[in-house]
Amino acid sequence: MKGIRSILIAFGLFAFACSSASAYDPSPLQDFCVAIKDIKNGVFVNGKFCKDPKLAVAEDFFFSGLNRPRNTSNPDGSNVTMINVDIIPGLNTLGLTLIRVDYAPYGVNPPHTHPRGSEILLVVEGTLYVGFVTADPDNRLFTKILNPGDAFVFPFGLIHFQFNIGKTAAVAFAVLSSQNAGPITIADAVFGSNPPINPDVLAKAFQLNKNVVKYLQSRF
Repeated sequence: MKGIRSILIAFGLFAFACSSASAYDPSPLQDFCVAIKDIKNGVFVNGKFCKDPKLAVAEDFFFSGLNRPRNTSNPDGSNVTMINVDIIPGLNTLGLTLIRVDYAPYGVNPPHTHPRGSEILLVVEGTLYVGFVTADPDNRLFTKILNPGDAFVFPFGLIHFQFNIGKTAAVAFAVLSSQNAGPITIADAVFGSNPPINPDVLAKAFQLNKNVVKYLQSRF
């Protein structure tokens, strides 16, 4: 019995040591790490090369123009302006992305997901119907109608959407918990993949006629 106890204690200490060794600090270990494209003069950190901090300037942390309306003349009737590390290089390693979304009347930001981040959305103009769906097997739908000043959270990786239910244009701002959250629009990914997914697979998965699937693929 004593031997078994010793083995369990040793195993517990080993597991603790492994978990400690694999743990990581989610916060940056320096003030900032401004991304650059020139690999000759940088250090590779979090997917980007970083410039010497002594060479950083205020422009590395700045963007102007989020006050300007975007063009929503497209099939979705929406326009997403994403300010991530590719736009503001000073965002590198900071785990943030800022988004402006413009919606035409009855425009939609279609169902999509961010595999590397959660999101909080703030409505500043118009009225939006928003929601997200939980994972299998529940597939539970959470929805809310948002007016100016209202905010809503979309949990990490879950499919979500926004729809302008008003007769006027709408505007919302959002923050994502990643410098590169990786948006995946469901319809584009499923019906607009390159090369296309075999229609037989989609017909079976969505329980549709194969010709309907081919039509949908032609739309994306």
